[in-house]
Amino acid sequence: MKQVTAALVGAGLRGAHVYSNYALEHPEEFRVVAVAEPDEKRRLMFAKKHGIPKHLQFQRDEELFQQEKLADCAMICTQDRMHFKPVIKAMEKGYHVLCEKPMSPEREEIIKMGEMAQKYDRILSVCHVLRYSPFFVKLKSLLSEKRIGRLISIQHMEEVGFWHYAHSFVRGNWRRAEESSPMILQKCCHDMDILLWLAESSCVKISSFGALSYFKEENAPEHAPAYCLDGCVHREECPFYAPRFYLEHPKAEEDGFVYGVTQEASPKNIMEALRKGPYGRCVFHCDNTVVDHQAVNLEFDNQVTASFVMTAFTSQCARRIRLMGTKGEIKGDMGAGIIEILDFVSGAAEVIRLHTPEKGHNGSDTSMMRDFVRMIGEGMPGKTEAAVSVASHLMALAAEEARLDGMVIDFPKYVRRI
Repeated sequence: MKQVTAALVGAGLRGAHVYSNYALEHPEEFRVVAVAEPDEKRRLMFAKKHGIPKHLQFQRDEELFQQEKLADCAMICTQDRMHFKPVIKAMEKGYHVLCEKPMSPEREEIIKMGEMAQKYDRILSVCHVLRYSPFFVKLKSLLSEKRIGRLISIQHMEEVGFWHYAHSFVRGNWRRAEESSPMILQKCCHDMDILLWLAESSCVKISSFGALSYFKEENAPEHAPAYCLDGCVHREECPFYAPRFYLEHPKAEEDGFVYGVTQEASPKNIMEALRKGPYGRCVFHCDNTVVDHQAVNLEFDNQVTASFVMTAFTSQCARRIRLMGTKGEIKGDMGAGIIEILDFVSGAAEVIRLHTPEKGHNGSDTSMMRDFVRMIGEGMPGKTEAAVSVASHLMALAAEEARLDGMVIDFPKYVRRI
């Protein structure tokens, strides 16, 4: 396979520290040759890490795309509302595209991106990384083998984790639907995609309920200051006390959350950044608007029904699922890598234990990048076509509309309306 080259647009956490790392781990397969990033410190650090010369470092993506085509593909890893223009420009310029999810919070832009991929005959791969996890690949295989007969119902839960939710959706970049996207799209378009994949049928009806119930001013303890480091008297009993998480919680380092606070993650720099920076704010005194819990019910054309729950109020960041069929049921825990199959006829239970790395969505990030690189380098088919990503994104937006309007959405009519 020839080495595939890439240009990175947006050197943030996912772009610079997750997807691009595949180039460092597999240099014979993949190399990042150009970068566009407005933050000078991030741009220079990334360029140094990947050996990118000065003339291939750009402040804005527009500058990158003004050049002659520089690479085989472009990785678009900007914020949610900044994907559309560079994705379209990249495809027009001749690049295949890896786009961070969600594609866009705007329905018309999502559809347009799918149409342009078809028009220009480009690979547009959206980062629905769960399809690449050993866990969901195995579940898909078991369903295809009819191990539980005909699939009838799915029960799926995303446990966001109290600490992850506070970092990303109360203090962080995805806290306001108006500036990024609704929670059900930003965090859970993964899950809508998985439900669509497992059900193997088109969605026909959607309803949803949920709210921002806890992380708001009215629930602030008495005398809680605007910033944790402004002498908060509740620090010993508050699970969201910022210095404790960013200095002591192992996930702050493992999952890279600390680099959202400061690029130079020494204790001194972390404390200084928390003193008046966004990640040091009291979780009850932020300007967040996205829900902290939501339930979605779905019906598919083949009469499979699914219920999905997203909640911030869990100790773990995990996904758990239950698949119920005519001859048995499957229970699964993605993080633990455990799948249990229960047979109705024999009463036997089989337990499958998978190797699931802790980092990178349990190994999904690396598997997705390998698939994307080989789609370009070897012409291999991928697991996520642009048209399928469009459908699952629209399911998430329909769920949000159902939540806000208190109604059941007829999904085919919803799509035709757009």
